[in-house]
Amino acid sequence: MSDLSTNPVRVAALGLGYWGPNLARAWSGLEDTELAWLCDLDEARLDRMGRQFQEARTTNDFDEVLADDTVEAVSIATSAPTHAQLALRAIEAGKHVFVEKPLALTSADARAMATAAERAGLLMVVGHLLVHHPAVAKLKELVDSGELGRTHYLYTNRQNLGQVRSDENALWSLGAHDISVLLHLVGELPESVSAQGQCFIHEGIEDVVFGVLRFPSGVIAHMHLSWMDPFKMRKMTIVGSDKMAVFDDMNPDEKVKIFNKGVTHSGNGNGQAWQPASYGEYVQLRHGDTSIPRITSEEPLRIQCRHFARCVRGLEEPRSGAAQGLAVVEVLEALQRSLENNGAVQPFDSSLITTA
Repeated sequence: MSDLSTNPVRVAALGLGYWGPNLARAWSGLEDTELAWLCDLDEARLDRMGRQFQEARTTNDFDEVLADDTVEAVSIATSAPTHAQLALRAIEAGKHVFVEKPLALTSADARAMATAAERAGLLMVVGHLLVHHPAVAKLKELVDSGELGRTHYLYTNRQNLGQVRSDENALWSLGAHDISVLLHLVGELPESVSAQGQCFIHEGIEDVVFGVLRFPSGVIAHMHLSWMDPFKMRKMTIVGSDKMAVFDDMNPDEKVKIFNKGVTHSGNGNGQAWQPASYGEYVQLRHGDTSIPRITSEEPLRIQCRHFARCVRGLEEPRSGAAQGLAVVEVLEALQRSLENNGAVQPFDSSLITTA
């Protein structure tokens, strides 16, 4: 087993537009990785980034990167329609691949990418950043440990005023973030999904989307996605049978709050402050303390990139590997079909999520 401290993973950063520079910074700043190449078609952008990261070679020819046998992995942060083609070329050249979300724009492409990586014995990880967020790790711990009790439902808010897009709707632009976290926390794939939205700015491009996922265990999840909202919100709420938890990414100091609140059933009132639920049955509302766990302030991007390097070395299992990337694309497609059919419920076939 390789020692990352003496043998960092050599990574080439492909795409230096919106998110690519952040990835280049992460690859350059970690002890576990070495930024070997910067690749982009824009010469001015390439020149600027080359001056910032002088340890890396620069090129606008992806074939030059792929021909370098010392490059072990490629990170792809280009436009989403190009993800499939570029990832397949990297895999064919024997490189591990890190692909920004979404993995692809169709499940057919996502499945082809996952299958190619599996057959080549290579790692393919998707940039579902929130799965690596320390606050989400705390939520996962709360759910898996049973501290919240049985999960009843979850809901997410991802809203802002701005970043209006004309090439993709709010579902595809914003939804991948929340879908990846919902699947991660619930630990299963949905059995059905539905979505409704509306186009206000560009015809055929939904600016607001409300999506619902129903899971076999009985858990239900709701997403509110919009770039036309008076509030900037990045929030997720989990309601359990014993406690409730809220992750507010806009709160710099109190990312997670745990509420000792809930509803308790009883066979009769017993003279307490119970409310009748049905004949012979009562419920009591419980209002307990609120706790705020300590959450590390380490940047999720650094955690994600370090995790990728450790996965390349076989030291960890991917938290957002090819199967999860494919699942998110499948869910997005099913929600899109619902949008196009006035919110009609779409059954979800979990057997489709395979890389074989």
